[in-house]
Amino acid sequence: MVRRALVSVSNKEGVVEFARQLSNAGFELVSTGGTSKVLKEAGFSVIDIDSVTGFPEILGGRVKTLHPMVHGGLLANLDLDEHVKVLKEHNITPIELVCVNLYPFQETISKDDVSVEDAIENIDIGGPTMLRAAAKNHAHVTVVVDPQDYDKIGKMLQNGGAVDANTRRKLAAKVFRHTASYDALISQYLTNLTGEKFPEKLTLTYELQQNLRYGENPQQQAAFYRKPLLKKNSLIAAKQLHGKELSYNNINDTEAALGAVAEFSEPAAVAVKHSNPCGIGVGKTIEDAFAKAFAGDPVSIFGGIVALNREVDKATAEKLHEIFLEIIIAPSFSKDALEILTAKKNLRLLTLDMSEKESRGDQYVSLAGGLLTQTEDNVYLDESKLEVATEREPTPEEWEALKFGWKVVKHVKSNAIVVNDAEMTLGVGAGQMNRVGAAEIALRQAGERAKGAVLASDAFFPMNDTVELAAKSGVTAIIQPGGSIRDKDSIDKCNEHGIAMVFTGVRHFKH
Repeated sequence: MVRRALVSVSNKEGVVEFARQLSNAGFELVSTGGTSKVLKEAGFSVIDIDSVTGFPEILGGRVKTLHPMVHGGLLANLDLDEHVKVLKEHNITPIELVCVNLYPFQETISKDDVSVEDAIENIDIGGPTMLRAAAKNHAHVTVVVDPQDYDKIGKMLQNGGAVDANTRRKLAAKVFRHTASYDALISQYLTNLTGEKFPEKLTLTYELQQNLRYGENPQQQAAFYRKPLLKKNSLIAAKQLHGKELSYNNINDTEAALGAVAEFSEPAAVAVKHSNPCGIGVGKTIEDAFAKAFAGDPVSIFGGIVALNREVDKATAEKLHEIFLEIIIAPSFSKDALEILTAKKNLRLLTLDMSEKESRGDQYVSLAGGLLTQTEDNVYLDESKLEVATEREPTPEEWEALKFGWKVVKHVKSNAIVVNDAEMTLGVGAGQMNRVGAAEIALRQAGERAKGAVLASDAFFPMNDTVELAAKSGVTAIIQPGGSIRDKDSIDKCNEHGIAMVFTGVRHFKH
């Protein structure tokens, strides 16, 4: 029986070499349009698809392989006499191997100026149909969609060899993952055009970035996946210059650090430990900003992650070098800074363009048997909607500190309390089961520095005990969402102690 391979690819990478392996293995080559031209120019004898179907390509190439002469050859179960008989009756040649990849839909919609018409035209129909048919019939057909598999399959087939059943099944599974991802990207694109936020079916697709050594703990397996459409300000886009491979916890913590540092346009430094900011500082220089972030909590920063939104210079690198850190991420590092920091063999150094302020995208949380999704918490402080709830208004200095604290508390796990001045955190209380407990931690950490400082809370005060605690520590102003049925108790307590309190009308729970 003739060994026939159908080769039709948009991505021509490696296809000539693969065709040579197939030809050496005794395959005749059937091809379409551009692929046929490339193979013929490389010296191969190629059967054009219209010679197989007896029908020309039509509608600008939209219809060329959707034909029984093709799909009969792909779907025939050669173990069934009835199927073999039908092939003979209609003079259909079985297709033993299919090599197909699809129109570049992802690449097309990645372009800034892509039109809807161009995107639609790059939705492949015949390709996925052939791939799915061949993958369904993988008991008899080898289907190759990934150029990375060309050489391995070519070597199996040479010298009269065959592709074993287990490999064919693996290739079929890869095909269905590929077509599912392709369709998911199309459905997301069209859904976004319609403005539907939560459709009746949610189909997500991600691509493997890397396998990780383990997850949160050594007993857990883990991997890092990326969205097909890369965001320039995403951790996925970061370039690692030095150090060990990133771990699961490294990635999680660095993502938290990037989210926090993105709040600031002035030079800023964010230190993160276990996904919570432990120190944030701003200044006229990045060296000054880091010095303040470090001073905010010089204990917790040990073994942490530091994100900076300016180039790391020599002076800043010298300060960073003095402490043990897991990761430093910044837009760039000066030559001198790299010489200093690369002296630490295991310290990971990452660069990322932080100039883009695009949305970080929807958020997803998996749970047993389901998935939670929500839009990004990208609501920033609207000063026109702030309400001074107390008799005393904040001073200009307190206003600056309150605005800084509100930026920070948004990135602290609930219940969250931050004590700060206008340029640095002084104490952070994160993830506590009650708000006054979070305040106790933050105020204890701030110590004497709490006198004259401000306090920010991610949610309202259900009781006035947090205000009472803040007053005893010398806090002079508070910012919180307001909205409790007992707001008056907290307002009265603030008035009693001369504390200015501002309501934002927005809460920032973070779980």
